[in-house]
Amino acid sequence: MARSGSAADRPSRVAGLTMPSVPDIASPPPARIAVAPALLLRIVAELARDVRAGSGSAPQVELDSNLERDLGFDSLERSELLLRVERAFGVRLPARTLVSAETPRDLLRAAQAGSASSLPSSTAIAAPLVGQNVEIPDHAATLLDALEWHARTQPDRTHVTLLAEADAGPAAQPLTYGELVAEASRVAGGLLACGLEPGQSCAIMLPTSREFFVAFFGILQAGGVPVPIYPPARRSQLEEHLRRQSGIIGNALAAILVTTPSARAVARLLRAAAPSLKHIVSVAELGTSASSAARWRPGAADIALLQYTSGSTGSPKGVILTHANLLANIRAMGRAVAVAPTDVFVSWLPLYHDMGLIGAWLGSLYYAIPLVVMSPTDFLGRPESWLWALHRYRATLSAGPNFAYEMCATRIDESRLAGLDLSGLRIAFNGAEPVRPETITRFAKRFAAFGFDARAQTPVYGLAESAVGLAFPPLNRGPLIDRVDRGRLAQTGVATPAAVGDPRALPVVACGQPLLGHEIRIIDATGRELPERHEGRIEFRGPSATSGYFRNPEATRGLFHGDWLDTGDLGYIAGGDLYLTGRVKDIIIRGGQHIHPQETEAAVGNIRGIRKGCVTVFGVPDRASGTEQVVILAETRETDPARRQALRAAVAESALALLGAPPDDIVLAPPHTVLKTSSGKIRRAACRDLYQRGMTGAAPRAVWLQVARLAATSTAVRVRQTITRLGESLFAAYAWGLFAALALVALALVAVLPRLAWRRHAVTTLARAFVSASRIPVRLAGASHLQAMGPVTVVANHASFLDGIVLLAVLPERCHFVAKRELTRNFATRLLLRGIGTRFVERFDVEASVAAAQDVATLAACGESLVFFPEGTFRREPGLLPFRMGAFIAAMTAGAPVIPVAIRGTRSVLRDGQWLPHRGIVQVIVTPPLAPEGRDWAAAVRLRDRSRAAILAACGEPDLAR
Repeated sequence: MARSGSAADRPSRVAGLTMPSVPDIASPPPARIAVAPALLLRIVAELARDVRAGSGSAPQVELDSNLERDLGFDSLERSELLLRVERAFGVRLPARTLVSAETPRDLLRAAQAGSASSLPSSTAIAAPLVGQNVEIPDHAATLLDALEWHARTQPDRTHVTLLAEADAGPAAQPLTYGELVAEASRVAGGLLACGLEPGQSCAIMLPTSREFFVAFFGILQAGGVPVPIYPPARRSQLEEHLRRQSGIIGNALAAILVTTPSARAVARLLRAAAPSLKHIVSVAELGTSASSAARWRPGAADIALLQYTSGSTGSPKGVILTHANLLANIRAMGRAVAVAPTDVFVSWLPLYHDMGLIGAWLGSLYYAIPLVVMSPTDFLGRPESWLWALHRYRATLSAGPNFAYEMCATRIDESRLAGLDLSGLRIAFNGAEPVRPETITRFAKRFAAFGFDARAQTPVYGLAESAVGLAFPPLNRGPLIDRVDRGRLAQTGVATPAAVGDPRALPVVACGQPLLGHEIRIIDATGRELPERHEGRIEFRGPSATSGYFRNPEATRGLFHGDWLDTGDLGYIAGGDLYLTGRVKDIIIRGGQHIHPQETEAAVGNIRGIRKGCVTVFGVPDRASGTEQVVILAETRETDPARRQALRAAVAESALALLGAPPDDIVLAPPHTVLKTSSGKIRRAACRDLYQRGMTGAAPRAVWLQVARLAATSTAVRVRQTITRLGESLFAAYAWGLFAALALVALALVAVLPRLAWRRHAVTTLARAFVSASRIPVRLAGASHLQAMGPVTVVANHASFLDGIVLLAVLPERCHFVAKRELTRNFATRLLLRGIGTRFVERFDVEASVAAAQDVATLAACGESLVFFPEGTFRREPGLLPFRMGAFIAAMTAGAPVIPVAIRGTRSVLRDGQWLPHRGIVQVIVTPPLAPEGRDWAAAVRLRDRSRAAILAACGEPDLAR
């Protein structure tokens, strides 16, 4: 749910984290297991050859060869190596081996000390974690309020079940609400004794552990601001870790660092690089010292958390999140997924990442649903451990990035899944990185046999600047994949649906609709809002939105456009759903064509001999041509010149098929050239900088060749773009001119024609003329339902000022419109609407509203057909608002059927707050009539609900009444 970055089909490199237990494992035998060093070295060498695409050449493997530096094994390859060693020797390696083993000799020792391998001997379900139903602290203003409310009302209720390492005990450690408050209070006293001041930052560098939860709320209780940072990884990554963490601590002005005793040496180095850091302490040490100083209690507007971004596109920035931001996001997400007391959340996500910290932990804390947490390292070492935790604890909710589902779908032996049951999982969030359609398909196909419901797959979108969540899909819909014309998207920025069977169609996964109270819009480079299916920059606003970046005014200024926040992502909206296409800074513009790097990176990564997930595509400015060069940087272990030349040709061919033109430069680099963040996201900006500084050894192509190849394409595309923009402006001017002319004619006719029927016929004719002449196609479906004999009540959704004109054009002339009285304030609209027999109702004056409703009901009882917009108003963001009762009381009074009508497309053509209409197609769907089922209030309510359900199903927009 965090901001999507580059496609990263590999796990983050995380170390120093505790690991959970999965189904019961046989006890280890007393004797050490015999492991032959020669066989172990052969296994390592075979994997090295495999990842080099079977070229036959591989580095010399010795017991003291470094797995990362000498052999180039990353986290995924280490995971595969552990699996092969376990198979070969019949041993179960300690899960920490994934990050602790630096050499084959370390693997040898771990294998000799390991336990005999066995398949899960029990598929027993753990004791139920769900307790009595509880109320939710709806009135809590801070996280502390929410925690303390639960601690007062249910102190013994288990909040977190912490799974220990797979090779250690106890298997599960519970933490209750009462224990969390008490232990956090002792930590708060220790922090105050260290001199922590109100509002001062305090860094937490702890693994997934009881200490993390206690430290986080201890800091809040002491009046401080938690700053989670990730623990140190392998020794080989110590320098990079120190560099990044010292930058975070320095920017946050953290005075205290809470960490483990074993990390004290690393922490001292951090203190040398961050002058603000005064104390380095552990949770145990804080619990033994206390201060009697008064504790400052934060309010809703105070900072609750500094969430530092991953830095995939630049330096890490501290996102300011207040208590109000976090609670608004948690409440909106809980409503979107219909959180219930029967839910159980299982998570392996790191607690320093917003998806694990806010989405999994703090959300579970607020709603008092049991949370089962396990170590990220345990998942990376054995992905099946996550699945077995879902099984054992009957999880209903869980989450992970796309790579996690890919690992489960492709890297787990079938023998390790026997007896697995995933039927209880109702929501499996997929976020934090681009969601791949092929991963969705593979995961659903493989785990269908284990009870997994494909509809549980829930692609979502979010970013740290919106706490964590921003867009969620409707419940139980399942993944929605849009197939668009690749060429048109690249050349025009329009996501046109691809022809059936088009082999080059680009699949894009829907990431959902804005959370309640939040808005999303798409804008172009000039800040103009775009209609549906037009790609542009994604902006948002809402109660979860940050106020900016901590001590970074320049970045904060770049974040805001008025009251809208720039996500830095590209995408489009279709049918109310958000579709992501890339990052703004990652997009390459060559000859006017927009090139998204993610798909090309994935395709090149599938070439044998190229390291999968170690490819980056970026643009480099070319002053001579005024556009950008396309550079592909790909890692390979190949050293043979002939083989490298063949690889270069294969990369060029793959890129040509996707881009429509060859890349300007292809750089084949050794392993670990492509730079990544701690979570495995490609740092394209850093790779571009590496290339421009000549540190990859690549030579740029001749300028004259680039200019010759791009000149024709660039000129044609720029001319086409200019013509398109000019055409849009001319269309808007024409549409408004046409409307003004026909409106003047309508006003004149209404003023002079003596009969109501004549005036209705004239205005209806002019409305149809406008629809026809404006080149906005209106497609009517279900017209036969309008031919019902006798009076009817038509109810329609309301999305735009155009709705009234559209209904005038398609509905029978006998219908009376019912409108809000505010429209009579303008002379022209009052004259026109009264002239065609419109009835007005009061929305705000209670007595007048009741009287108007009675008049309308009387009119319906006299046999008149009425047209209502029961939402009463419309808003700029997509969504169906709650319905008012007036239309349905009138229908019930008259005993007339209700005909629900869904209008689609008018919001995109002319959105509220905008006066520049866009071209688009409008659909009017007339659904079957609904007869009243009684004459009382309850019957009217049922009629309202049935009508609204029919419109909701046909209008293609989210339900804003949830």
